[in-house]
Amino acid sequence: MDEALMKERVEQMVDVIMKNCLWQFHSRAWDRRDQNEGILTKTMQLLCDERVVLETPADRCYWVDAVWLADEYRARFDWLSGLSKDDIKVLMKALHERMDFLMIDGSLNLELTDQHY
Repeated sequence: MDEALMKERVEQMVDVIMKNCLWQFHSRAWDRRDQNEGILTKTMQLLCDERVVLETPADRCYWVDAVWLADEYRARFDWLSGLSKDDIKVLMKALHERMDFLMIDGSLNLELTDQHY
């Protein structure tokens, strides 16, 4: 997949999260980083028909959001069914990096890094 097409598809996937997912609004950077890792990893596993580990309460919480997100992506994006598992993994990695930037690393919200919050 070429870079321009990947960027376009990542932005389509970001749009779904930004418009529909409340989990993006955790108040601390470490919460956001953990939930991005948990939810997006489990979403990738579901999209690739891989085994999803559900050992902890956090795993199960992330899994619930991941199931919704994977179902939503399948319903909205016909192009997803034409991708190989390797392509899905590359796409989900790019999505994860973009979400970390938008929600944490590029955020101007100073509360994310306030140690007393």
